[in-house]
Amino acid sequence: MNYLILGNGPTGVIAAETLRQADPDGRIVMAGCEDAPPYSRMAIPYLLEGNIQESGTYLRKRAGHFAALDIQQKAARAVSVDTARQRVLFHDGSFEDYDRLLVATGSHPVRPPIPGIDRPQTQTCWTLEDARAIAALTKPGSRVLQLGAGFIGCIIMEALAKRGVDLTVVEMGDRMVPRMMTPTAGAMIKRWVESKGIAVRTSAGVERIDTGSGDAPLDVTLSTGEHLACDVVIVAAGVAPNVGFLEGTGVHVAKGVIVDARMETSVPGIYAAGDVAEAPDLFTGAHLVSAIQPNAADQARIAALNMAGGQACLPGVLAINVLDTLGLISTSFGQWWGDKDGEGVERCDEAAYRYISLQFKGDVLIGATAIGLTDHVGALRGMIQGKLHLRHWKDRLLANPMAFFEAYVSATQSTSLLRAVA
Repeated sequence: MNYLILGNGPTGVIAAETLRQADPDGRIVMAGCEDAPPYSRMAIPYLLEGNIQESGTYLRKRAGHFAALDIQQKAARAVSVDTARQRVLFHDGSFEDYDRLLVATGSHPVRPPIPGIDRPQTQTCWTLEDARAIAALTKPGSRVLQLGAGFIGCIIMEALAKRGVDLTVVEMGDRMVPRMMTPTAGAMIKRWVESKGIAVRTSAGVERIDTGSGDAPLDVTLSTGEHLACDVVIVAAGVAPNVGFLEGTGVHVAKGVIVDARMETSVPGIYAAGDVAEAPDLFTGAHLVSAIQPNAADQARIAALNMAGGQACLPGVLAINVLDTLGLISTSFGQWWGDKDGEGVERCDEAAYRYISLQFKGDVLIGATAIGLTDHVGALRGMIQGKLHLRHWKDRLLANPMAFFEAYVSATQSTSLLRAVA
């Protein structure tokens, strides 16, 4: 069997290793479009902080790891797929044939259509090359504006703060991390960040980036009318899946590549996993892109097993977000925003920076948000992912949401007892 994997990030690496276990004799080619060994983008902030060298970002540290598994590596970017001939063309003119194809091409950073955004002092933070550029442009005291305060933006923000820059964060949403935090929680994170000396502008955008005056190379105009003198602008305005090369293939693409529970696309023999895949949600069944590493790893294994002839299925995508923002831990799981026919509870201790929100549908916990809680917080994920029926515990949690661990223990013990009796 001839396997071709497009993408050598965490998804591609896990898929390749799983394929080798499932098929010791198959030919495996893993293609990545950067001139670097397979690495983790999530490690780039640690590189910027100076905590690790570039080699610390590599996904596999042992020299010759992939060669020892007989996994061939290819440095090239796919530009088109011929599904009839089962062949992929790459930007350098080379091509690879396949029997089974995995699309694990991930995402790319979005650059909003802002006048002046292509200036050399304006950088995304997505690749090792980006990290090198940011390290060269920033030093203690550099005036840096960061556009975007989502999940990735907050991770980059911490790295910039540790570099000692004078940082202003601009977010179009009405709160920080608006796609993973409730309004109350996002506002709490904003207050925490501001208490650490970082300026935050929410409900604001960047209108244009012009040449600065005096010692400032850039003059940034915000939608509020404010002008900020800057040395560097970091764009962290979100990402979009890499799907352009699939045009004309018959592979169904919405926001990402549409896959079923087996991670197979609309074209038999072609699979997708990771940030590029749009898979069914655990609760609603609606397709969504969940660009987080736990889902990417699960999807990679399932796709690989099925590519090798197995019958594995993904129960459904579960949104999982765990964020450390300058020492403040925040988490959200599942449908943290709730359900129109459900019930919810929210408790907030502003002074202690502690917060919890639980969302129910019937007696099943479908979503949760927490700040400042680290003990047993995994129980929230366990209840949601297990779709546990909480029965009388639901009312107890509505009265005291901090009792979630006791509820989890009770529900899981009841389930175990029922299985033992059966």
